[in-house]
Amino acid sequence: MIFEETYTMNNGLKIPKLGLGTWFIDDDKVAEAVRQAVKIGYRNFDTAQAYGNEAGVGEGIRTCKVSREELFVGSKVTAEHKSYEEAKKSIDETLEKMGLTYLDMMIIHSPQPWMEVNQSENRYFAENKEVWRALEDAVEAGKVRSIGISNFDVEDMKNILEDCRIKPAVNQFLTHISNTNFEVIDFCQKNDILVEAYSPVAHGEMLKNEAVADMAKKYGITVPQLCIRYTIQLDCVSLPKTANPDHMKSNAELDFVISDADMEVLKQVKKIENYGDASMFPVYGGKL
Repeated sequence: MIFEETYTMNNGLKIPKLGLGTWFIDDDKVAEAVRQAVKIGYRNFDTAQAYGNEAGVGEGIRTCKVSREELFVGSKVTAEHKSYEEAKKSIDETLEKMGLTYLDMMIIHSPQPWMEVNQSENRYFAENKEVWRALEDAVEAGKVRSIGISNFDVEDMKNILEDCRIKPAVNQFLTHISNTNFEVIDFCQKNDILVEAYSPVAHGEMLKNEAVADMAKKYGITVPQLCIRYTIQLDCVSLPKTANPDHMKSNAELDFVISDADMEVLKQVKKIENYGDASMFPVYGGKL
């Protein structure tokens, strides 16, 4: 089963290949979503300071009746925190909100503050090094087991790698059929940085794609299953988001393999430009 499959990160720690994303799941509903996911078999949970639901995710983790050591829990330093002190303080606040003594992963959410994504040339190289230093210190203090980055391009990663004490374990960024940044994936894999794919179903937009639907029909599976499997076969952690237990179960039914030929076809699917109501968000190309 997919729940038993893991990747080994560059620090030697294991991370489940399939996780549950929690963006847009309200704080008062996410605890039950986490509990349901654990019951189904999920062991990897992703949240962020910016999601506004860390407290609920923490409650779900604490009340799911599975030992903390069996779960992999990650959050992200909000993109607007660009100093050592802000980042350090926010990590402590995350632990307090979640009611946890440690996190398995803490990530810089974006190299730029969200208001500047897709608008500014400033990549905040010096500031991101300060945030990274706070993450490294959190590892050394036992507050965080692994640290990583999110939405970082090659130049952003090179900036961290040139003088870091601890190498990023992961880079989490938008990865799905029709929008796969092979340049960034290749750089990550050559530098032993695991890729985490968020929005593997393109915020639901892949459900409207006829070519993808035809491919799913060929395998006798759903479009989300095909999309999630695609990211896993790219050697990524896949983080589909849902609060629906039926969808959680279906998303984890991945006991099939996409052929090499079909993977090549999927890699060539025309890039989608419209993410519907989500198009305003910077991660989908919009400007806040």
